[in-house]
Amino acid sequence: MRIFGKVRHRPSASWRQATDRAFTLIGDGRYEDAGALLTRAADMEPWLSESWFNLALLHKFRHDWEQARAAGLRAVALLDRETGAPDWWNVGIAATALQDWPLARRAWQAYGLKVPGDPRGGTGTGEPVGMELGSAAVRLSPEGEAEVVWGRRLDPARMEVLSIPLPSSGRRWGEVVLHDGVPHGERVTAAGPAYPVFDEIELWAPSPVPTWVVLLEAATEHDRDALEQLASDAGFAAEDWSSSVRLLCRTCSESAMPSGEGDGEHLDPHDHSEPGHPGPLGHRTAGSGSLWVPERECGIAAPAGLVRGLLDGWVADSPDTREWRDLEEVC
Repeated sequence: MRIFGKVRHRPSASWRQATDRAFTLIGDGRYEDAGALLTRAADMEPWLSESWFNLALLHKFRHDWEQARAAGLRAVALLDRETGAPDWWNVGIAATALQDWPLARRAWQAYGLKVPGDPRGGTGTGEPVGMELGSAAVRLSPEGEAEVVWGRRLDPARMEVLSIPLPSSGRRWGEVVLHDGVPHGERVTAAGPAYPVFDEIELWAPSPVPTWVVLLEAATEHDRDALEQLASDAGFAAEDWSSSVRLLCRTCSESAMPSGEGDGEHLDPHDHSEPGHPGPLGHRTAGSGSLWVPERECGIAAPAGLVRGLLDGWVADSPDTREWRDLEEVC
């Protein structure tokens, strides 16, 4: 088989050396030097899909989506197999980042996924690929102060954040993040299902809703639950961080960790990852047998004009068992 006038063959030793060195440099964060080597490798073996796949991967790491799309398309043009190639997944991520919906639809279908809508892109370039893939978890800031939160998968590369992230993540409830395709870990629920944990690549759509932290005095779990329900009924969110957040080492975070009750709706806890192995934070999740502590640190996602009204209304419903103080906007 001849491609670009050459007989297809296995890559040369020079190609392998340049590629191996490039991925070592990528591991060290030296993307510019790695790019020079991978470009040289592609010049050596332009008929190899791997040459362009590697370049597309590098551009994904750099968030250079135009280049990732271009290299990815060259890679898939040289593929031998029809479906299931990771080259198509990278094209799908790049197309999603660029909101190139016809190409994203084509990429997911070529990978082997069932995509609703017109396979020819007849739904229009302005309409996202909507696949409603259920619940999963995403690791925010995976290279830094990582935090695993729960979300709703909109398609194979995007997730809407449904937990209220801690302020250190720089993320908000309701934001949509672009995420990678290979899970790093699972969260296993008591009810049986296991949910994959994907790594965030970048913020895809910001949320206008700020995050607040407030100290509650909630005499019972029912009092705490009432605030979470009140916020949800208003179209926003409240989360008792005292019970929903646990501290894990990175190794544990990237493994199959048990989660909460797992009824498909309430999937706490979410995790804050740190080096070392300190184990979970002192407060365990509700229902774990721990004694109830009335003072709770709570995250609230709500507009500035609404948050105090929510808290005051919560107290007014049961003034003898509820109180709040020290409200602060944190993200």
